[in-house]
Amino acid sequence: MTTTPTYVPGHALLAGKGVLITAAAGTGIGAATARKCVEEGARVVISDKHERRLAETALELGVHGIPCDVTNEDDVQRLVREAAIHLGGIDILVNNAGLGGSAQVHEMTDEQWSVVLDVTLTGTFRMTRAMLNHMYPRGSGVIVNNSSVLGWRAQVEQAHYAAAKAGVMALTRATAMEAAAHGVRVNAVAPSIAMHAFLAKVTSDELLDELSQREAFGRPAEPWEIANVIVFLASDYSSYMTGEVVSVSSQHA
Repeated sequence: MTTTPTYVPGHALLAGKGVLITAAAGTGIGAATARKCVEEGARVVISDKHERRLAETALELGVHGIPCDVTNEDDVQRLVREAAIHLGGIDILVNNAGLGGSAQVHEMTDEQWSVVLDVTLTGTFRMTRAMLNHMYPRGSGVIVNNSSVLGWRAQVEQAHYAAAKAGVMALTRATAMEAAAHGVRVNAVAPSIAMHAFLAKVTSDELLDELSQREAFGRPAEPWEIANVIVFLASDYSSYMTGEVVSVSSQHA
């Protein structure tokens, strides 16, 4: 039996904080996180490669949008500079940019492999590197990465995506050990499945139903349910957590 979750209102968990979120256009986890951060009292800048959707989402949420392709180092550096100016300093980065796809390993091309790794793993690295150079002089900051349970679990046709997300987990843990000395925390969420319009567009109904039935609640997560955990990790409620990967799932990893 599936249950309909009740939306959780804000509790000022991020009051006064400056937050930058990548890949936040549209209806997915990034946009849901931006909405939750606003509701929690933060000043928010969102970014995305898709400029039209970015402008629409920024207008809807009442936040500032800056276009950025996380595979381009110049874009990344410009994003951090402009967001820091707009926010008066960045306290929190949410690395949400990622790219999926489906292909079996024996048929997968170098291009299919490389583009997923470049956006999902190397893009997270580029943003993290730029942000650490902003946060270290300030002596504080929080980075929350969006990984996936596929970093732990096996699923056919997802070798490139799983490898990238496992890499995000490892990057999270290693970076956290370096950043702790500078007052910066780095954690990650690992969602199983969160339903939104883009996922429904690129995934068959049969696969979505199969994945949903694996969950104890018999349904996918709402994007805002993932955003709630991201907000927790970004907030002072998780002040003793760093280098952790939190599974946001209703089944065991």
